[in-house]
Amino acid sequence: MIREQATDKRSLKTIRHQADLIVTGGGLSGTCCAITAARAGIQVILVQDRPVLGGNASSEVRLWVLGATSHMGNNNRWAREGGVIDELLVENLYRNPEGNPLIFDTILLEKVMNEPNIRLLLNTAVYEVEKSDADTISGLKAFCSQNSTLYELSAPLFCDASGDGIVAFQAGAAFRMGAESREEFGEKFAPTAEYGELLGHSLYFYTKDTGRPVRFVPPAYALDDITKIPRYRRFNAQEYGCQLWWIEYGGRLDTVHDTEAIKWELWKVVYGVWNHIKNSGLFPEAETMTLEWVGHIPGKRESRRFEGDYLLTQQDIVEQRTHADAVAFGGWSIDLHPADGVFSEKPGCNQWHSKGIYQIPYRCLYSRNITNLFLAGRIISATHVAFGSSRVMGTSAHVGQAVGMAAALCTRHTLLPRQLVAPVETQPFASHVRQPVSADAPETQRVASLQVELLKTGHHIPGFRLNDPDDLVQQASLRASSEYRLAAFPPDGPLLPLAQSAAQMLPLPAGPVPGLTAWVVADEETELTVELRRSSKADNHTPDVTLETVRIPLQKGRQALDLHFQAHVEEPCYVFVMFLKNNSVQLQYSLFRVTGVLSVFNKINPAVSNYGKQEPTEDIGVDTFEFWCPERRPLGYNIALTLDTPIRLFGAGNVRNGIQRPTRQPNAYVADPADPNPTVTLSWPTTQRIARVDLFFDTDYDHPLESVIMIHPETASPFCVREYILCNDRQERVWHETANHQSHTVIRFDQPVVTSSLTIHLKATNGTAPASLMEVRCYA
Repeated sequence: MIREQATDKRSLKTIRHQADLIVTGGGLSGTCCAITAARAGIQVILVQDRPVLGGNASSEVRLWVLGATSHMGNNNRWAREGGVIDELLVENLYRNPEGNPLIFDTILLEKVMNEPNIRLLLNTAVYEVEKSDADTISGLKAFCSQNSTLYELSAPLFCDASGDGIVAFQAGAAFRMGAESREEFGEKFAPTAEYGELLGHSLYFYTKDTGRPVRFVPPAYALDDITKIPRYRRFNAQEYGCQLWWIEYGGRLDTVHDTEAIKWELWKVVYGVWNHIKNSGLFPEAETMTLEWVGHIPGKRESRRFEGDYLLTQQDIVEQRTHADAVAFGGWSIDLHPADGVFSEKPGCNQWHSKGIYQIPYRCLYSRNITNLFLAGRIISATHVAFGSSRVMGTSAHVGQAVGMAAALCTRHTLLPRQLVAPVETQPFASHVRQPVSADAPETQRVASLQVELLKTGHHIPGFRLNDPDDLVQQASLRASSEYRLAAFPPDGPLLPLAQSAAQMLPLPAGPVPGLTAWVVADEETELTVELRRSSKADNHTPDVTLETVRIPLQKGRQALDLHFQAHVEEPCYVFVMFLKNNSVQLQYSLFRVTGVLSVFNKINPAVSNYGKQEPTEDIGVDTFEFWCPERRPLGYNIALTLDTPIRLFGAGNVRNGIQRPTRQPNAYVADPADPNPTVTLSWPTTQRIARVDLFFDTDYDHPLESVIMIHPETASPFCVREYILCNDRQERVWHETANHQSHTVIRFDQPVVTSSLTIHLKATNGTAPASLMEVRCYA
């Protein structure tokens, strides 16, 4: 028993912790930052004011995780973010293809708790920042309501990934809130008053069918007149959760300090919507349905944005500008919402896509005036327009990974964030000036080291390839048991009508286009138009350059199409063999799938403002182009073709070319499908001591892997190698994996393997695709 005498005042229990890095905010950005930094060897404290991790992706909010892939609704092929966020989403696919948000919570918590270098403080809110001088944070004070404990936290480096920027704000970091004028940065899509200066919050609900009649008596505060919502006719009994992302409010309020008022308004809307569905008589199918869950905290989109040494702008996104200090990428549309949210007469969003993914520079990821403060998540240095793209969780997580690795390098070399990229005294802030990065400065070597360390984890940076001097594979000779040559997609799939235009993407080296044969069935005499296109940028996958057009007369019935294009491609790239829409024609497809090759279709996806073609009616600084997007498995068959000259781009040399996903080429070793025992052998002229092997497999970076609601057709990518064996030069097994589903596997041997060769046996995939290997690296 505890008994204390009465006293005039007591102090709360206080615990002090120190670390190398303190990350505030346990959303996906802060979580990925903490995991990356911990794995790189530094001590991390992760402070989260909620009972679970994930932020907007958690079971408390239940928004699906998306990034550059944009629901497969844009032209960003193989664009899912790599590194830790990829590991989380692939693991969620394996355990949770049904999209249960509670399971995603467990995966995030498990990954953090498995890192011995992370101290996790849940239900702990930072409320005070301490500083050693005007420009330097020395510590944080936080309070946990669940254990009634104060925490005093100190570190040399801090990362604010809190969403509202609680640490950066109290530290005095320069910030912006609201939209810039069109004139400040020359952004033609700068919003009008109608679209407002801020994006609002959203709050979701889940339903379930009980199998018996359920009545609903709305609370007194429920919205009583649903017609106050101009789009009320869009409500139905089938959509729930973040499918109703457009239940949004708060764009004309202070999205930091008015959050509780915004939440109450959203509660009114949600319960009013459910009352309409249950009691209007318009939805008889809802008779046996009940509310299973309503969010208690809204999902925030926008509040403060903090200034770094560079502000990302609309032009960076649309023009895909390059940066010497690029450390991450984005690819979601510029997605701005009407200021009045669900009460607006306007559509719920106004999305404008770029032709490909864009780089995010490191200079956006630290405060320009607080010397030891990193920025991650939606608060990074960006204009309101650019924020409309960079804010989404896949991109925010990718940015968090870059910050985590940067913090590890700063700790290792006793540097401040800015010193990774430029000397403090020569990097003044000027929001309208692009800061140069000297090609021969020592700081460039530092940021190059950051890029290398990120690439080694599978973290993709567009335009960069890994050059790792410590990788023993770079000095090895390579031999494969077989090599896939793309000579045909056999006509063993369905015949499908050309109700929309279809195209086969084919990777080609520089040179002539091979002759092709396809098969069609015509219902009547007609003419079919076939086009050959490519992208104006080799790393893009927007077919905006037409190389050749042919028109082929068709007779009724089945027939072969012999296509002999005269075009040449001037550089390695993907070409698009396009069969334009014709309702009288059926096109033959193939069941064969292979890494780095897919079909795309000129279809619409209203969820991401894709209506087949992006065509602004006024000059808002975005491009006009068509959308050509894949279908999700089990659909999305390749088009049956034969080639008179096989494409030979799948050799073993790809496993050390420094790129771990398809870009302008497949960048993968692929075995011949007929090979009964595909192997890749690395040989050295002298004996090596190998302590670690990194393997990268194909988990289909084109699949967005939305974390909730959407049901995925598999629990593992059909291209991914499930079972593999590693053997030494005496053909003795040194490693055997039977159940792999991840992109990146790290093998650490208890004792170094002493050998002059290492053979990787690719025994089985998770589907029917031929075995492939994206990358292999070995370290002493």
